[in-house]
Amino acid sequence: MTFVLSGFADEISPDLDEQLAVLQGESISHLELRSVWSTNVADLDDTQVATLRRRLDESGVQTSAIGSPIGKIGIDAPMPPELERLRRIADIADELGTTIVRVFSFFIPHGQAPEHYRTRVIDRMGALAALAAERGLVLAHENEKQIYGDRPERCADIIASVGSRALRATFDAANFVQCGVRPHSDAYELLRPYLLYVQVKDALAATGEVVPAGQGDGQVRETLAELRDSGFHGYLSLEPHLAVAGRFGGFSGADGFRLAARSLKDLLAELSVPWQ
Repeated sequence: MTFVLSGFADEISPDLDEQLAVLQGESISHLELRSVWSTNVADLDDTQVATLRRRLDESGVQTSAIGSPIGKIGIDAPMPPELERLRRIADIADELGTTIVRVFSFFIPHGQAPEHYRTRVIDRMGALAALAAERGLVLAHENEKQIYGDRPERCADIIASVGSRALRATFDAANFVQCGVRPHSDAYELLRPYLLYVQVKDALAATGEVVPAGQGDGQVRETLAELRDSGFHGYLSLEPHLAVAGRFGGFSGADGFRLAARSLKDLLAELSVPWQ
C-alpha cells in the first residue's frame, strides 16, 4: 500500500516556479494540473506545454492527473466542443505522462429534478469514456455541487451504467459535506469499488466553509483509515480552497497550501499511513 501526495498547484500561485518551490518544500512529488500562468489546462498552447514539461522534468515533480473542466458545463450545452476539448486534454496528458483526467457530469438547471436528465447524462458520460478509452485515459468523475453526480448514489449509477473501465470515481469529502452527505458513512462503501483518486479537502456541515483535512465534518480520518485497511494504492491530491472556493476553482496561497499539506500529513502520521 502506498499513498502518493499530490495537489492542485494553482492553489499556491499562478506562477509555476512558486508552485514547484512550495511542492518541493513540502516533499510533495506530484501536482494535479488545473491551470498555470493563469491559463486553464485546456487552453495551454503547445509552447506552454513544452515549457511546463521541461520545468517539471528539471524539478523532479510529476503530474498525477489533469484537473480538467470537462463536463463542468450545462447539460443543455452542445457536446461536440466538449469532446474536442477532451481530445486536446488527451494530447496534454500524454505529453505530461499521466493517464488520469478529472471530469464532471454536467450542471443541472436550477430547480429541476436531476432524475429527468439521467439518460442524457449517461449518454454524454459514455461518449466521454469512449473517447478516453481510445486515447488510453481514465476519467475520474468528481462529485461536485449542482452537477448531476453530486450525491453518491448518482455518482455510482453513472459509472455502473456507462460500464467502462475508462470511467472511475474521485472522492471529494468537502463537496459531499456541502451537499448534505456524510462522506464516509453515506458515500464511501458505495464508491469504493470505483475509487481511483482522492481529492483532499474538508468542510463544516453547518456553514459549508472549507477547512483543512480533519478539521471539519468530512470524516476524512475515517476514510483514510479505510483506504489504508483496504490496501488502496493511489493519489491523495490536496485541493485546499482555504482562501477562495468558487464554482470553477479555488485558491489558498502558499501559506494556506502549506497548512493544508501539514494537516494531511498529521492525519497520515496519526493513522500510521506511509506516503511518498
